Amino acid sequence: MKLSVTIPIHNEQKNLELLYDNLIRALEPMGTDFEIILVNDGSDDDSGNILDTIANRDSRVSAIHLLRNYGQTSAMMAGFDHASGDIIIAMDGDNQNDPADIPRLLEKMNEGYDVVSGWRKDRQDARISRIIPSRIANWLISRVSGVKLHDYGCSLKAYKKEVIKGIRLYGEMHRFIPVFTAWRGAKVSEIVVNHRPRRLGISHYGLSRVFRVMLDLTLIRFLDKHLQNPIHFFGGLGLINFFLAVMTFLMMLYYKFWGGKSFTETPLPTLTVLFALMGGVAVLMGILAEIIMRTYYESQQKKPYRIDKIVKSQPPVETDN
Repeated sequence: MKLSVTIPIHNEQKNLELLYDNLIRALEPMGTDFEIILVNDGSDDDSGNILDTIANRDSRVSAIHLLRNYGQTSAMMAGFDHASGDIIIAMDGDNQNDPADIPRLLEKMNEGYDVVSGWRKDRQDARISRIIPSRIANWLISRVSGVKLHDYGCSLKAYKKEVIKGIRLYGEMHRFIPVFTAWRGAKVSEIVVNHRPRRLGISHYGLSRVFRVMLDLTLIRFLDKHLQNPIHFFGGLGLINFFLAVMTFLMMLYYKFWGGKSFTETPLPTLTVLFALMGGVAVLMGILAEIIMRTYYESQQKKPYRIDKIVKSQPPVETDN
């Protein structure tokens, strides 16, 4: 078995040598083949030069430099794409994740799991700006996705190669990787991991991420329920708007002939037109989404299903009597 440890790096020049030392201290005693992939996500400090120095003195380390800062998700994907190990370990480069937890992740994986996520139960971050918003987001993600984890934001995770290689991530979707793998049939679990306070460098996270998580959560809910039949979602919205248009039109007529109100004295004519237009737009969006979905599958010869296994009875073997 070979391990691939992939780590996105952005402006972590003060942490890199310590990160490398901690990784080697944790990985070498395991006695397994491993590689370390450090992805420089457009750092504008001295991180790139330090990564090159580490890679040049240790053949087990690869430094991948992205052209600019694409974000943590894209940097993770670059690491996954270049990983050659049977097990892929993802973690942060700020030394808050503890590499000593890697053997424990693998032990849990040996129980039959495809993905093992870290749970920062005793998280060493600011309570108001980081911990409380994170707990709310984790609760919402678990409720919406149906995958019960305590800590989606923990980057320290272990994946089997076959469950992660086929997943494409965009935007800031890296925290939802356990959800995507579970939808593909992977067995997901978690263990409590050590979380250390940041001692060097500056955190790149803030409260603004909470709102982006909410938007991403809306997207994955749509992908889960309506990716293969988007017309049902958009068409449903269209029908609701058409119904509201009919109701406001009837109310408009009522007030005109029996309520003593002219068309210009109420907002009902405007609402009728608005609801009708919104309904028409929603239906047209559903049709366009259906066309795009079919293009997505057919142009890449993708199938809307994945087969676990096929069992067939074997024909009887004829014997000479």
